Amino acid sequence: MCGIVGYIGKNKAMPVLLDGLRKLEYRGYDSSGVAIFGKTLQTFKAVGKIKELEKVIGKNKSDGTIGIAHTRWATHGKPSKANAHPHSDCTGKIQVVHNGIIENHAELRELLKKKGHKFHSQTDTEVIPHLIEDLYKGDITQTLQEVLQIIKGAYGLVVFCQDEPEKLLVARCGSPLVIGIGKHETVIASDVSAILQHTKQVIYLEDGEMAEVGYDNFRVFDAKRNLIKKDIESVLWNIEEISKKGFEHFMLKEIFQQPESLKNSFNGRISFENGTAKLGGLTEVADRLRDVERIIIVACGTAWHDGLVGEYMLEEYAGIPVEVEWASEFRYRNPILNKRTAVIAISQSGETADTLAGIKEVKNKGALVLGIVNSVGSTISRETDAGVYNHIGPEISVASTKAFTSQVAILALLTVFLGRQRRMSLVMGKRILKELSDLPEKIDEFLKDNNIERIAKKYHKAKNFAFLGRKYCQPLANEGALKLKEISYIHAEGFASGEMKHGSIALIDKKFPSFFIAPKDSVYEKNLSNIEEIKSRSGDVIAITTKGNKSLEKIADDVIYIPKTLEMLTPILATIPLQLFAYHVARIKGFDVDKPRNLAKSVTVE
Repeated sequence: MCGIVGYIGKNKAMPVLLDGLRKLEYRGYDSSGVAIFGKTLQTFKAVGKIKELEKVIGKNKSDGTIGIAHTRWATHGKPSKANAHPHSDCTGKIQVVHNGIIENHAELRELLKKKGHKFHSQTDTEVIPHLIEDLYKGDITQTLQEVLQIIKGAYGLVVFCQDEPEKLLVARCGSPLVIGIGKHETVIASDVSAILQHTKQVIYLEDGEMAEVGYDNFRVFDAKRNLIKKDIESVLWNIEEISKKGFEHFMLKEIFQQPESLKNSFNGRISFENGTAKLGGLTEVADRLRDVERIIIVACGTAWHDGLVGEYMLEEYAGIPVEVEWASEFRYRNPILNKRTAVIAISQSGETADTLAGIKEVKNKGALVLGIVNSVGSTISRETDAGVYNHIGPEISVASTKAFTSQVAILALLTVFLGRQRRMSLVMGKRILKELSDLPEKIDEFLKDNNIERIAKKYHKAKNFAFLGRKYCQPLANEGALKLKEISYIHAEGFASGEMKHGSIALIDKKFPSFFIAPKDSVYEKNLSNIEEIKSRSGDVIAITTKGNKSLEKIADDVIYIPKTLEMLTPILATIPLQLFAYHVARIKGFDVDKPRNLAKSVTVE
C-alpha cells in the first residue's frame, strides 16, 4: 500500500530515491522518509507530501551511493515524523522500510522492552530493526533470516546495516517488491514504475523469498534459507506510459485512453469466423472449464463492480450460475467448493491482499482458480491456475477508470468463450464480438462531444447523491457512487432502481439529486417509473440514456446521451460519463484528483 525505494550503485542515491518516491505517489501516503549512507548515515523524515521531505533535506543532499526511502500510509500510529519510515534500532546503524503489517508486533515490543530496547514510534515496523539488533552477530543476511522466522504477518522489507554497507537486504511475504538489475546499480521498489527510468531488467520476489543485493550482484534465498536461481525478466512497458502526456491529471488521461486500452484488451482475442474468443491464457484449462458448473468471482472495490456485471453476462449467455463475493469477506466464510467450481479473481494490481487471501483459501479446496489482472508478473498472476491479462499499461490514478472497462470487456470475452462451449449460437457469438470491437470508436465519439463538465458545475455543491440503475447497469450505480466518493468526498450511494422505494426514497428532497443510468434497454420502462417517483418528490434527476431517445428530456433535469450497443455491453459505454462527472466535480472543488485522501492504489494490507 505504501511506496518503497532502495538504491545501491555507482551513482548518487538521493536523486534516485526521491524520483522513485515521486513515481509511487499515486499509491497513497501521509508521510515519507529517507536513510542514505555516504561518509555518514543520514536520515530525513517529514509529514505530508514529498515536497515537505525535500524541504527537510534542503541543501544536505548526501553524496552517498546507497539508501532506502519510503512513503507511509498510516496503519499503526498517526502520521508523524516519529512514525514515518525508515525505522532504526537503538544504535541507529540498522535502517528498515516496511510495507504490510506485523501481526505479533505487540508481544515482540514487550519482549524487546524487557531486554532494554527503547522504542520511539507507535508503529508495528519498529520491532524489526530492534529484533535485528538483538540477534545480530556480524552477519546481517543470516540475522534477517532468523528474524523472518519470528515475525508474523505481511511484509515487504528493505534493510540496511551500517556495519555491512556493501549490500541491501530485501524480503517479501504478501507485499510486493521488485528488484531492478541495472549496469553497476540495483534499484529496489514496491512497484516497477519507480525502476523503469534505470532498467527494464527485473526480478520479482515470491512470498517467502529474501534477496541480498549489491550494486552488481545478487543472491536470492527461499523460506528455508536455500540459495535459489531467479530468472531476470523484461518489463514490457516504458517510462512514457507513466507520464501525463499533456493532460491535467492522470485520471483524465486514463479516461481518454479507453478507446486504445479496450482495443489492447481484445486485440488478437477475437475469432469472428468461429464466433468465439481466443484466450491463450486459458488454453491449458479449456477442457476443465467445459465441465465447470458454478463460478465464484472474488474482488474488491471497482473490480467487484466488474464482477457484478460479469455475473449478469455469464448467467444470461453462458448459462452458468455465478456468485460475486467481496474478497475481504470471502476468506472468512466456509465456501462450498469442488472440482466443478471455478473461482475468478479480478485485480488491476494483481497484489490486492484480500483477493490473494481468498485465492489461497480456494486452492486449498481444489477449485480451479483464474485471474483477470493487469500487472504482468504480479502475485495473483502467478498464484492462479490460469488467467487473462488486461494489457492496458499502467493505471496511475487511484480512481480506476480504464481498468474497469477493460475488465468488463474481458468478462465479455470469457462469456463468449464459455458460452460457445455450451449453448451460445455462432450468430450470437459473432454479434457480441462485433459489438465489442465497435466500442472503442463509440467511446471516442462520446469523448469528443459531451456536456459532462457543464452538468458537474451545476451539481458540484451537492452534499449527497444517489446513483440508480437496473440489470446490467445496476452495478454501474455502485461504481458511479464510488467514483464520486473517492475523489470529490461527496456522500453518494448506489441503488438498484427498484429498491429505492423500499426505504431509501425517504432521503430524497430538493437538495438530494439522483443520477440514473437508463439506456433504452429491456428494463427502460421500469427505470422510467422510478425516475417519476424521484421527480414526484422534488428530486433533481440526471439521466444517462441511449442516443436518439428524446423522451427523457421531458422528465429529467439533465440528460447525457451515449451511443447504442448491446445491453450486456452498455456498462462499458455508460461508465465513461460517470467517470467524467466525478472527475470534473473533484477538479471544480479543487481536490487532488489523482491522489485522493486516505486512499491507496494498491491495497496490500487487510
